[in-house]
Amino acid sequence: MLNWMKRRGPVAYLSHEPDSEPQPVMSGKYLLLYKYLQNRYADTVVLTFGQIESLIGFALPDQARLTQQWWTNAKVPAAESNYSDSWVLARRVATPNLLAQTVVFARTS
Repeated sequence: MLNWMKRRGPVAYLSHEPDSEPQPVMSGKYLLLYKYLQNRYADTVVLTFGQIESLIGFALPDQARLTQQWWTNAKVPAAESNYSDSWVLARRVATPNLLAQTVVFARTS
């Protein structure tokens, strides 16, 4: 009577949550910054340039220390890694204070 079940084999059930969004994929030199920001519960995270460099393991480029535009969400040429993805994919907006050498990463909705 249950022979048809034996022939059918095991059935894998996938959990599907209709309201969930696919998780963005981040890779590259700034992956550790992304992971740090992604795992913070606080809506606002303030990091110094030195703390960011400690997280990523190398010095920030001079442009990060000198220009506000480096911290915008502008796309960079495909040949370069898109450093801003580290906070954009973590659903944050970066607001630098160049004089204080800090960056505020605020959660977006």
